[in-house]
Amino acid sequence: MATPNMNGKKVNVLVYSGNGTTVESVRHTLYSLRRLLAPHYAVIPVTSDALLREPWTATCALLVIPGGADLGYGRVLNGPGNRRIEQFVKRGGAYLGFCAGGYYGSRRCEFEVGDKTLQVIGERELAFYPGTCRGGAFAGFVYHSEAGARAAEISVNKEILNAGIVPERFRCYYNGGGVFVDAPTLADKGVEVLASFDEELNVDPGEGKAAVVFCRVGEGRVVLTGPHPEFAAANLDKKAGGPEYAKVVEALEADDKARTDFLKACLVKLGLQVTQSTTTVPSLSSLHLSSQEPAETADLVASWQDILTKDGDDEILKDENDTFRIERPGTWNLSQLEDSLPTSSSSTEGIVDYNAIVKRLVVHDDVPSSKLTPYLNHHAFYANLHQYQSQSREGASEFGAHLVYGEVVTSTNTILEKNPKLLRKLPNGFTASATTQVAGRGRGSNVWVSPAGALIFSTVLRHPLEKIQSAPVVFIQYLAAMAVVQGIKNYDVGYSELPVKLKWPNDVYALDPEQPDKKQYSKICGILVNSHYCANEYISVVGIGINATNASPTTSLTALAARFLGPRAAPITLEKLLARILTTFEDLYTRFLRAGFDREFEEQYYADWLHMHQVVTLEEEGGVRARIKGITRDYGLLLAEELGWDDRPTGRVWQLQSDSNSFDFFRGLVRRKV
Repeated sequence: MATPNMNGKKVNVLVYSGNGTTVESVRHTLYSLRRLLAPHYAVIPVTSDALLREPWTATCALLVIPGGADLGYGRVLNGPGNRRIEQFVKRGGAYLGFCAGGYYGSRRCEFEVGDKTLQVIGERELAFYPGTCRGGAFAGFVYHSEAGARAAEISVNKEILNAGIVPERFRCYYNGGGVFVDAPTLADKGVEVLASFDEELNVDPGEGKAAVVFCRVGEGRVVLTGPHPEFAAANLDKKAGGPEYAKVVEALEADDKARTDFLKACLVKLGLQVTQSTTTVPSLSSLHLSSQEPAETADLVASWQDILTKDGDDEILKDENDTFRIERPGTWNLSQLEDSLPTSSSSTEGIVDYNAIVKRLVVHDDVPSSKLTPYLNHHAFYANLHQYQSQSREGASEFGAHLVYGEVVTSTNTILEKNPKLLRKLPNGFTASATTQVAGRGRGSNVWVSPAGALIFSTVLRHPLEKIQSAPVVFIQYLAAMAVVQGIKNYDVGYSELPVKLKWPNDVYALDPEQPDKKQYSKICGILVNSHYCANEYISVVGIGINATNASPTTSLTALAARFLGPRAAPITLEKLLARILTTFEDLYTRFLRAGFDREFEEQYYADWLHMHQVVTLEEEGGVRARIKGITRDYGLLLAEELGWDDRPTGRVWQLQSDSNSFDFFRGLVRRKV
C-alpha cells in the first residue's frame, strides 16, 4: 500500500506564549491576528515544549514571537528550538516577530546599552535580520509599565507593501522596541524596509530609521517589528498610565484602521491569505435546550434543582467555568429572545473575558422554531434522528435525544466538560452544538477552526466502571472517528464512494478534491475527547468539528461530493449529518460495551485507515525505521514492526501510545514526548 501524502494546507498560525512573553502581548497578538486571518487559519498559543517536541512544522503557516523579554526566549529555545525554527523558515515557513520577537530574530541585540539595570547585549541564534536591532528606539522604557509607551509616528514604504489599501503613515503603539540598524544598506542580503520611524530616536539607527523589516531567508519569509502594530487601541486602558497615556490611546484610536491595513499588508507579504473585511468577534448568543420528546426537557431541568440558586426571580446555575441563567416558558417572550441573537452588526470590540459573561439558557417545552435558530432547523434534526434511530441495529435512542444549541458559543466542549456540576447531571448522549465557536479547543497544540458551515458538536458518554477492562475508555476516540467516517459514507446514496479516511489516533482526512491525482489528503475533521472519573463511572465529553459546507481552511464534504459524485449527490445539511453521525456513534458505542474492540471492530477500523504498512522513523529510538502494522485490541496502542537491513523485519515490535508520543505522519516521524 502506498504511503498517503498528507502535506495538505497549512492552517495553523502559532503564537509563542512561553517563557519571556508577557500576557498582554500574547493576548493582543491573538486578538489582532484572529480578526485578520479567520476563517483561513487557526491562530493559537503554543508553549516552548510544543515547539521543541511536537510536530508543528508540517501544519504551521506562520510562527509568531510576540513582545516580552527575548532573554527568556533564548533560555528555552536556544539550541534545538531555534534550529527547528530556522529549518522551518528556510524550508518555506514564515516568522513574524513583534518588538522582543524582532530583537530575537536579528543577528545581534543591543538594548538600553549603558543602563546597568536594563542593558542586554549579545548575538542571537536565528539571525534572520543580518544586522543589529538596537533599542529602545525611544527613551523611558520600564518593564511591565506604560511609562515608556507612546504613539510612534511611522512612515510606510507603499511601493514594497502593495497589497490592497496601505497607509502612507500612521501612529502605532510603541513600548521598548528597537530600530533595525543600517537596514537600507542590506538589500543585497534580502532585506527590505517596510516602515520607518518618523521621529528623532534615542539611539543611533545608522542609515535610515527602519521600524519594520522584511527578510528573505532560504525559501521562507520573515517580518520583524520594533513597534507593536498588533496592539489595538480597543484593548488599551486609558487609565493604565498618567494623563499623557490617555492621549496616546486616543491617537492610536484615530489611526486604528491604518494600523489594521498595515498589519494586513505585512501578513500578505508573509504569504498568508488575509480576510479583506476585518472579522468581527460576534457576541455570545442564547443557548436553546430542547428534547426529542419535548416533555423530557422539563424533567431534565427539574433534576438540576439542587445545583440551581435564586437571584431574585431568576434561577442561576453557577458552575466552575460558566454561569447560566435559566429562562423558562412564561418568563420570556419572542422579542426578548430575538434581542439575544447576534446580528451582522453585533460584535465585541476589544478582548473579552467570555467566562465572565452570564450565558442565557432557554428551556423549550417544544421544538425551537427556525425563527429562533435560523442556522439549525431543530424540526429537521429531530426528524432525521427519529428516522435513523428506527433503522438502528443496536436500538439507538439516547445520542442527540437532548440537545443544547447556540448560534455563537465559546466552545461546545468547554460548556460541557469545564462545568462539572452540570456535567454530572446530564444523561448519556446529551449533545451540545453550535454554528460558531469563538474559543474552540483541540488536542495538543492544535485547535480546530470552526467557521460558518462547519458541523460542531460535543456529546456526553457515561462509561460504566465495570466495563473498564473489557471496553477501555481509550477506544472512545477511535469509535468517534469511525462514527464520523461511517456516518459520512452512509449519509446518502453514493456517499460510500467518498475518499474519507482515518488518521491515527482520531483525525479524519479526505483526498484533496482539487488535486486528487496527487493522492494528497487534507484534514476535514478534528476530535477531542476529555474523560473524568466520577462516582463509579467515567464521564467523557467527545468534541467533534467537521468541515461540512465550508471550503476554508482545508476542504469540505460539499467540495468532495461535487468532485467525486457530481450533480447526483444529495446536498449536505448539518441537521441530517449530525443525526446520521450521532446514531452511528451510538450503535458503535453500544456494541463496544457489549463486545469490546473485537475482530469485527478491528476490521471496520482498518477498512478506512490511512496507515497500514506505512514506514515511519522512530526518532526517539535512535532513528530506527519501522512499519505500521495496526493497533492493539487491548489498549489501542500503535504497533510498529522494526525494520533492519533492506527493510527486513528485525523481530522487534514497538507499541506506542498517543498521549506519550507525537505522530508526524506528514514526514513519517514518530517522536516520544518528554
